[in-house]
Amino acid sequence: MALCLDGRQLAAQIESRLQACIAAGLAQAGRPPGLAVLRVGDDPASGVYVANKEKACTRVGIGNHGAHLAAGTPAAEVLAAIQRLNADPAVDGILLQLPLPAGLNEGPLLAAIDPEKDADGLHTLNLGRLLKGEPGPRSCTPAGVMALLAAAGIELAGKRAVVVGRSILVGQPMALMLQAANATVSVAHSRTPDLAALTRQAEVLVLAAGKPEMIGAEHVSPGAVVVDVGIHRKPEGGLCGDVRFAEVEPIASAISPVPGGVGPMTVTMLLVNTVSSWCSRNGLANPLGDLLP
Repeated sequence: MALCLDGRQLAAQIESRLQACIAAGLAQAGRPPGLAVLRVGDDPASGVYVANKEKACTRVGIGNHGAHLAAGTPAAEVLAAIQRLNADPAVDGILLQLPLPAGLNEGPLLAAIDPEKDADGLHTLNLGRLLKGEPGPRSCTPAGVMALLAAAGIELAGKRAVVVGRSILVGQPMALMLQAANATVSVAHSRTPDLAALTRQAEVLVLAAGKPEMIGAEHVSPGAVVVDVGIHRKPEGGLCGDVRFAEVEPIASAISPVPGGVGPMTVTMLLVNTVSSWCSRNGLANPLGDLLP
C-alpha cells in the first residue's frame, strides 16, 4: 500500500508552528500578522475558498483585513482598494481572489500588489526571486507540495521528476522548486507526444494538468511518488483529482489523496507567506524558512 501524503495532518502541524511563531513575536511587533483577501463578485467557489482562508487565519491568530466588492466594481476602484492595502501597516499579506468578474483584467491588478505583501507568491518579482534562488514569498500550491514531500522524507536530489502542466500558478514554479532541490525535471503539457512514455520515466510525478482522472496505471512506473494537484467536482457528486486514484495507488510508493492532500497545504502556505512577511517587516527571526523553498 502506498504511503499517504496527508495534507490535512501536515497542515495542522504547521498551524501549530504558526501559532507559536506569532505568540513569540507579538510583544515585539505590537500587533498580530494581517492578511487581506480581496474578493470581487459572487463566484460561489470563491466564496467557499475565502471562508476557508479566513477560518484558517482565525485558528492561528492572523487578523482578517479583506474586503468583498460588488461584481460591477470598476477596475479603478479595485486598484484603489489594493493600493490602500499596500499602504496599510496592519496588512502583511494581500491576495486577490480569482477568478475576477468578466470585464476585469487580472494582470494589472495582480501587478499592483506590493511584492513584499504578495501572499500568493505570484508577482513577477517574486517569480523572478524563485528563479534566481532568492528569498521571498513562494507560490502556495507548489510550496505546499514541497513541504509534503519533505515531511514524508522523500529525497529529491538526483531523482527524475515530471510535472504535467505548465501554468504560472502551479506547473512552472513547481518545476523550478524541484530543480532547486536538485531533481532532474521535465515539464509535460498539451503538446507533449506520448505522455505516458514520459510520465513512466518519473520517480516523482506531479500532476497539475486540470483534467479529471486523466492519469492512470499506464502512466506510472512501479514505486513512483505521485502528487495530485488537481481537484474537480464529479457530475455524480464528490471530488476527484487528475489521477485515477484506485488504479494508481497500488503501483505508487507514495500518493496524495483528493481531497485532503495538496489542497489543505495551499491554504497553509498562504499563512506561512503572510507570517513570514510579518516577521520581516517587524525585524523578527523567521522560524518558518524551511517551508519556503
